[in-house]
Amino acid sequence: MNRNDLRRADLNLLVVFETMMRERNVTRAGERLFIGQTTVSSALARLRSMFNDPLFIRTGGVMEPTARAEEIHARLAPALDGIAVALSCSQEFDPRTSDAAFHVGLSDDVEYALLPQLMKHLRDEAPNITLVVRRVDQWQLPQLITTGEISVGISLAQGLPASSHCKRLRPMQPMLLRGDSAACSLTLDEFCARPHVVVSSMGNVIDDVDHVLAVMGRQRKVVLAVPQFSALPGLLAGSDMVAIVPDYVAQAMERLHGMHAEFAPLELPAPDLSMAWRGASHDDPRERWLRSCFFRHLGEAVEQAAVAA
Repeated sequence: MNRNDLRRADLNLLVVFETMMRERNVTRAGERLFIGQTTVSSALARLRSMFNDPLFIRTGGVMEPTARAEEIHARLAPALDGIAVALSCSQEFDPRTSDAAFHVGLSDDVEYALLPQLMKHLRDEAPNITLVVRRVDQWQLPQLITTGEISVGISLAQGLPASSHCKRLRPMQPMLLRGDSAACSLTLDEFCARPHVVVSSMGNVIDDVDHVLAVMGRQRKVVLAVPQFSALPGLLAGSDMVAIVPDYVAQAMERLHGMHAEFAPLELPAPDLSMAWRGASHDDPRERWLRSCFFRHLGEAVEQAAVAA
């Protein structure tokens, strides 16, 4: 096929194909594209005719791509990225009037503690946009950026694809969170004696706290691991249990739930909260605006200004 033959191609079909490659499910693909299941099925029939291949084979509740579909997708995805960027660069972007939808990934701590204030700023600057949030962690972030399911993500960042970009936002300073009424800060002995709650999306009960304690010849007792931070206020209130959380989570729980936050009685690492984004969206004016909002309202400068005030 030469470029003149592209006049016979329907770009909408290619978008349906790429979405099916991500979702592997007709219903979810339709929801993602805001079209009906019948429309997706009709598009798949035309795609199969176009490429002379079944493209997707139903296996249980999943539509598994054929080898031919995988080959097509490997060539098609960068091309669609380029078309999207070219179209976005040719259009002026005004956040005050835009009704764009952004697909972003946020770690649980960011969603709980930082998203509410961020949305207030976004509503002021761009009242008609839609923010679609996916829950991510440092393991899921690279995959979701690679597949294009999100254009930007905020989390711990590691193992990112080579084509992506990454910017540090702020340190995640660990704080000790308590729900009891004791007035004095905990000593190291008391810290080790208390039952601990760990927040882990992967169900891990050992983290940096345990590694630091082990170097000191100490240990703690983890009695509970939960997958999200929002569970902590109800668990800690009136209990002797404690948890180590990022400073911005501790501050939000103090403000919203009357929890007590203090510095832990040991030196703990403060990893970076980072913003990572797809290389394909780097020059998109809409995405540049969104990333600038994230940096202005979630970055370290905001934290420093709050301390100064």
